[in-house]
Amino acid sequence: MSKPKIGIIISSTRDTRFADKPAQWLLENARQRDDLEFELLDLRDFDLPFFNEPASNNWMPSQDPNAVKWQETLAGFDGFIFLVAEYNHSITGPLKNALDQAYKEWIRKPAAAMGYGGVGAARAVEHLRNIAVELQMVPLRNAVHLGGGEFMKVSPLGQNGEMAEVHDVLKPSLDAMLDELAWWTDATRTARAKTA
Repeated sequence: MSKPKIGIIISSTRDTRFADKPAQWLLENARQRDDLEFELLDLRDFDLPFFNEPASNNWMPSQDPNAVKWQETLAGFDGFIFLVAEYNHSITGPLKNALDQAYKEWIRKPAAAMGYGGVGAARAVEHLRNIAVELQMVPLRNAVHLGGGEFMKVSPLGQNGEMAEVHDVLKPSLDAMLDELAWWTDATRTARAKTA
């Protein structure tokens, strides 16, 4: 069996988003592992319309070609890490829309998260976990939270430093999250193979 593929989903699509900096740090550090493959999935690249299908694709095929492209992309992954910005105590609108645009492709796959913002996107990550349960995903306990003073060290709102300045603080959480992600990816991939 090939190595499991993990999609790192960038949830913010704003022109002035901060996401690119932590996304690169996350990808570079995740790729140091030899048990999983990682790929960035930027929601900007998918041009998803607002969800307007008669029902989720669990009940009938989606009609919008961009939604179908998104679903086909997700189907090729065994698990996901969501890079979560927190807007008004929740996930971004584009991320909620992207979650709604698929269903079958999320089922029985682990959902990890790295959040950033004033409180490390803790409230948004918790909201994401609730959505993941409804999509029949496996939300992970461990997450990476870039918040407070550490966030201000690397954010343009603060000192706009390099991610290297907060690496030592974030790395233990990242290692714990990736270890858990590897375990659940293996378990869910094996179970999915038995039922295919």
